[in-house]
Amino acid sequence: MLENEIVQGRRISSVEIAEIRGLIEANPRWSRWRLSRVLAEKWQWYASSGQLKDMAARTLLLKLHQRKLIHLPERRRKPAQRFAGVEPDLFDALTPAAITGELASVLPLEIRLVLPKESEYRRFQRYLAQHHYLSYGGPVGENLGYLIRSRAGEDLACLLFGAAAWQCAPRDRWIGWTGEQRAQGVQLIANNSRFLILPWVRLRYLASHILSRIARRIAADWQQRYRHSIHLLETFVQRDRFRGACYQAANWVCVGQTTGRTRQNQRHRDNAVHGPVKDIYLYPLGPHARRHLCR
Repeated sequence: MLENEIVQGRRISSVEIAEIRGLIEANPRWSRWRLSRVLAEKWQWYASSGQLKDMAARTLLLKLHQRKLIHLPERRRKPAQRFAGVEPDLFDALTPAAITGELASVLPLEIRLVLPKESEYRRFQRYLAQHHYLSYGGPVGENLGYLIRSRAGEDLACLLFGAAAWQCAPRDRWIGWTGEQRAQGVQLIANNSRFLILPWVRLRYLASHILSRIARRIAADWQQRYRHSIHLLETFVQRDRFRGACYQAANWVCVGQTTGRTRQNQRHRDNAVHGPVKDIYLYPLGPHARRHLCR
């Protein structure tokens, strides 16, 4: 076995793997759920909000199991569906009237932070599920969703920000951090995983204007919801579909491209599964973003 394994951006030593094995062997009747909670508590894995990061521990255990470094007990039940889908609304079949013209005609925009259990959140979900090319499977971990409206109250766009990629070589080179710094600082980056201008909206410069507005407020919104700051935004733009023009116009920086390898092939095996190549864009939230991330 290697002296260290890199899992989820965290360096796991042979001593820690032996500790996990000992925990499993000493408690053969424990479920995977209980093992992950005990491990998270033992290693003091807590989010800044104080919530136990047992899901992160469970994912780590599963990856070690898949690499045959540990042997987890059998699942006691099938994993629950994280998101069963978005129920259709009575009016979903109706196409709203086209919104065209000059950007000034809809300004000032209303940028609303939508949270689960709010009445508008279901509409936000339906828009992404029905109209975004990646659809929508529900958020994982820390995330913020925004619903954008015109001054007349018309829905124009949706944006979703969530957890950053654990590893991204061009991004990591741009930041200049070590593996240990990345493991500690990756939670200070937010990924723009969904950006949807609704299909009946045709307003020039709308997308870049929205990105600029969001960039001014997202750090404060994240701080208020999760009790920690963020210092960098990232996104991945599929090159065979989009040019990334709105990100360029909003002063995001393209730092490189992905290799096309999927998460299932992080260790670069010969039987690689390839996905689409994507341009990697970054937006620092302040002049000292790199310094904050490298602490």
